[in-house]
Amino acid sequence: MTTWGLVSALPKGGSEPHPAALVGDQVVEVPALTGYADVLDVVRDWEAVAPALRAWDPAGAKPAGELRLLAPIRSPRKLICAGANYLAHAREMGITELPPGLKPYFFLLPPTTIAGPGDPVVIPDDDTARVDWEAELAVVIGLGGRTIPEDRALEHVAGYTILNDISARGFHARKNPLAPPFTYDWLASKGLDSFCPLGPSLVPSWFVPDPQNLPIRLWRNETLQQDGSTADMIFSVAQLVATASTIMTLEPGDIIATGTPSGVGVAQGISLADGDLVRIEIGPLGVLENPVTRVPVVITAGTP
Repeated sequence: MTTWGLVSALPKGGSEPHPAALVGDQVVEVPALTGYADVLDVVRDWEAVAPALRAWDPAGAKPAGELRLLAPIRSPRKLICAGANYLAHAREMGITELPPGLKPYFFLLPPTTIAGPGDPVVIPDDDTARVDWEAELAVVIGLGGRTIPEDRALEHVAGYTILNDISARGFHARKNPLAPPFTYDWLASKGLDSFCPLGPSLVPSWFVPDPQNLPIRLWRNETLQQDGSTADMIFSVAQLVATASTIMTLEPGDIIATGTPSGVGVAQGISLADGDLVRIEIGPLGVLENPVTRVPVVITAGTP
């Protein structure tokens, strides 16, 4: 069975994307997607469209023509991130043992952080930012729900994609916090525009029977920095989905980023720089590649 993924594709000279399929290096049309606006539109109708997609054979499919790939899910209602979810990453960050009764830790990021394949990651023109990479398996919800049982959680997953959770480590700790609870600022560190590259496609869940057995690798330029496996997760994909659903209602198109393996820059005393190229590969999910550019932060005053 040929593995393929759903893409939101923008035709050359066009202003509106449409959903298609990425089969190897070729984007092809999928008859079952006619009438849908993009991949998010497809996922919101996942129960209805999934059977047709599962039965679809990409052999002989019509090429989609010249186009540019956007992030497969460009504007989810919720972008949920799990923190410190790999044992080796916890160790490299100085955590020697897990406390008893540990539960997943989540934080939310704005959809404006999402960038597509090939889009630049725009880092601040600030030497104190110390911008870092984090290769992550991203889970896209296809069937919403609340208090989802762990043993049914994977049934709620439409598919998987690659996410790079970029972090400005230097912005994480506030210099003059009001009180100890306000010391750490996840939004200032991770919430900048372009700080969550996503893609290249949404690979349906039936091509990933075991999300806990995927190799995950990241290169900065030509140097392999992260070389791990989703088997090292502290909490499995099923546990993350189930736990998140006890906090909030999950909806079709919601994204859950599942944490990163060891090999981040902060543990090595290195950071991303202008002109870098970051490449991530996760199992059958393809390749996500993004250049890095450093530009001055420009604040424009609005009109009252």
